Amino acid sequence: MIKDGFLWVIRILVGGLFIFSGLIKVNDPVGTSIKLEEYFDVFSNDIAGFFRYFEPFALELAVFLVVVEVVLGVMLILGVKSRFTVWALALMILFFTFLTFFSAYFNKVTDCGCFGDAIKLTPWQSFYKDLILLVLISILFFFQMDLPKKSPKWANVLTVIVSVLSLVLAVLAIRNLPFIDFRAYKVGVNIPKNMLPSSPLEYTYVMQKDGKLLSFDQYPNDESLEFVEMNLNNPDALPKISDFAVWNDDGDFSEELFTGNKALILVSNMGNMSEAHLAEIDQLIDDLSDSPIEIIFVAAASQEVITAFMQGRGWNILGLQADATVVKTIIRANPGLMFLKDGVVLAKFHHNNTPDANAVLDLYIK
Repeated sequence: MIKDGFLWVIRILVGGLFIFSGLIKVNDPVGTSIKLEEYFDVFSNDIAGFFRYFEPFALELAVFLVVVEVVLGVMLILGVKSRFTVWALALMILFFTFLTFFSAYFNKVTDCGCFGDAIKLTPWQSFYKDLILLVLISILFFFQMDLPKKSPKWANVLTVIVSVLSLVLAVLAIRNLPFIDFRAYKVGVNIPKNMLPSSPLEYTYVMQKDGKLLSFDQYPNDESLEFVEMNLNNPDALPKISDFAVWNDDGDFSEELFTGNKALILVSNMGNMSEAHLAEIDQLIDDLSDSPIEIIFVAAASQEVITAFMQGRGWNILGLQADATVVKTIIRANPGLMFLKDGVVLAKFHHNNTPDANAVLDLYIK
């Protein structure tokens, strides 16, 4: 009886964590695919070149992984196909543990994306979390004969429903935008404010003298001290946005973007950009040409490519460059649209949901 209760608690903990982690990533499969691309890029350079062949399928793999994560969590709790579920969880946690150890030890991918953008863990925190899960799943693996042999029909039906719903939600999130935006550029955020520390940063300065380490709150003026390192005491105060920048051949335009009414057309990859709704964006640019809203094209590409593209579309607007990672962080669409008022994010749209001019103007009237 005690053993059964112990195993039940472990099933709830492990299954619940997999469901929680999976649902957060079902909300943003594109974000998970970006993380997978990072791993494939690192592995292709450090382990074997064939990993680069997985990069074109990162989104499909991301959808599969996040849906499986939710479904296995549900199956474990409900006792559906217990032996298969434990085997699948064991293989998955071994894979995740390898990824997080690789990230932590070699400092290659500094955010494993275990909980998407909702909860940020350091590489070592992610690894320790996976180690704990590995121990718990190992216990279930060892006692798998004591797990439910057969599940009720309603549990099997519920598992199928969860599988279908998870897949549908993932596809909807891809074709639109994440249902919940956990990033630093979500609607309502003041971007320039997020680029500043939330409070003064406090440092400890470690110095050495006569073989002894000394710590100071202020950098000492004593020239006999040898500098060792500087440690940040309040990392939570760091800016939420540290890498935002837009520019062209005339210079940096980051500050200009935070003044007045701006509509940004954002592209993270010109070579892989969807052209399905460019006609609607063409129309939006024409309809807003005489409005108080300045439309700006921001792309992760060379200025020559940006200029050529805008000339080809007949866009007589400002074209700026940006880092691809920053653009992907801002919006999970290629292209996507973001509307700003004095640096505050009013709205973001997937290209599948390109608004008309009246809807855009209404954003600035509210």
